[in-house]
Amino acid sequence: MYTPAQLLQRYLDNIRDPAAAAALFAQDGVLELPTVQARAQGPAAIEALIRGLLAKVPDFRFKDVQIFIDTPDQAFGEYSVEALVPDTGKVYKQTYAGRLVAEGGRIRLLREALDTAAAARAFSKD
Repeated sequence: MYTPAQLLQRYLDNIRDPAAAAALFAQDGVLELPTVQARAQGPAAIEALIRGLLAKVPDFRFKDVQIFIDTPDQAFGEYSVEALVPDTGKVYKQTYAGRLVAEGGRIRLLREALDTAAAARAFSKD
């Protein structure tokens, strides 16, 4: 069974494989990014959300992972992305903050925050 920090690291490491990343979630697990009104519940919906992101940013991958909190049921960390958005020709440069709640060795909730201004710059065609 994985600890919350291990689950977070495995999710981040597997982001380019949507099925593998989504399989880390509980059947009713949730991935949400409230600042951009994105929410998916259950592995199938989470996999679809990640696939959609990768369609827009094919080189999306996390780097510079720092885990700040690791308790028996929660982890919190920061991680970055720097990848080209082909539709705009701009680089998506972002730092995420993620709080993961685990239960039974699965992700119950992963809530991520991000800089919406940086996202808007990268995805806008001006």
